[in-house]
Formats: sequence, structure tokens, C-alpha cells
Amino acid sequence: MTSHTSPGQRRLVIGFIAIGILFTAFFGMRAFHAFRKFNGHPPPPPGKVETDVELIRDWMTVPFISRTYQVPPEVIFEALNLSPQKDHEKSLKELNEEYYPDQDGYVLNLVKDTILAHQPPPTPASAPTAVSPLTAPAP
Repeated sequence: MTSHTSPGQRRLVIGFIAIGILFTAFFGMRAFHAFRKFNGHPPPPPGKVETDVELIRDWMTVPFISRTYQVPPEVIFEALNLSPQKDHEKSLKELNEEYYPDQDGYVLNLVKDTILAHQPPPTPASAPTAVSPLTAPAP
């Protein structure tokens, strides 16, 4: 049993297919350009060093933490007894699961302690200076 379609229906189907291909190509190119433009996490602002270790999360990598807290990555890897070349791209969670599976959160806590130990001591706030009171001229 063969189905016969009219030339009008055939043109309509071909037109919809062509519009679908154009639609897909247009949004595919937009996604491709957006992907090329994306280049990961931006570095922290210059001059500002993060000091709050409670902001460290287990999805972060050692190089990212190193840049953010300005602690050499070798110091962190040494504290973890890991190879910087082999484990460079792994998150703290992946490192914990691979090397310390029976100690939940061990790597995260060790990194926090290491960062705290290598931060410079806080600079004391300068003492307020005394300002002489305003005096009114004598009459």
C-alpha cells in the first residue's frame, strides 16, 4: 500500500525540514561561540587576598585554592603527601575519595588548616589618632 502525497504537501514538509536545519544551525553556532568565549573561573581580583578558609569547598582544585589564598600549591600538595603532577586537576572531593576513602572530609580540613598556617599574621588596625577639639575664638 503506497501513499501518495500531493506536491504541495511535499513542499511544505521540505520547507519545515529546511527551517529546522536553519534553526538548529543558528542556535548551534551561538552555543559554539559562547563555549569558545568561556574560559573558566576568573582569577581573584588583584591586590585582594582571600583569608576566610570557611569559603573553601570540596569541588575546588588545589591550584584554584592556591591562587585564591596566595599559598604555593607545592605547600598544599606536600601537606597532603600527594604528587602535584598526578593530582593537579582533581578536586578536593576526588582526592579525598581516592586517597582517604574512610575519612570523610579529611582533605578539605587538612587544606583549610594548611592555608591558615601559611597566611601572614593579621596586621593590627592602627590606633585612632586623637583629634584636638574645635575651639571658638575668644571674643
